Amino acid sequence: MLSKKSKYAIKALVFIAGNRDKQPVSVRTIAHEENIPLKFLESILAELKNARVLKSTKGKYGGYSLNRSPDEIHMAEIMRLFDGAIALLPCVSENFYERCEECSDELTCGIRQVAMEIRRQTVAQLQGATLTNILEREAQLDKGS
Repeated sequence: MLSKKSKYAIKALVFIAGNRDKQPVSVRTIAHEENIPLKFLESILAELKNARVLKSTKGKYGGYSLNRSPDEIHMAEIMRLFDGAIALLPCVSENFYERCEECSDELTCGIRQVAMEIRRQTVAQLQGATLTNILEREAQLDKGS
């Protein structure tokens, strides 16, 4: 399940990406427009800055802007940053691998094979969900309204 922290991070990033002409975007503006608690958002944006997803500008007209193109920032990266492994089992995780204590043979474990396939498909979907892709989906949904 997507944590609130990841969800708010993605919402904030999509908001920033959708307001590229108004950057940098202030924390207060993002918090107000996306209905995210200000203090919580401040810590999230600081983590995104430390991870070099965002850059910040100080001062009266300061705020945050993307450090990369919105085509290069995807949900898998953000989820891993805030929630850790995407995999269902530690033995199939790309970045947080751990051997399962009860497993005698990973190569013949059917559960592991299923979890590996789920992880591959999930990561592929999440990597395709870039900020640009999410903005395009929102625009399509707005047209349908």
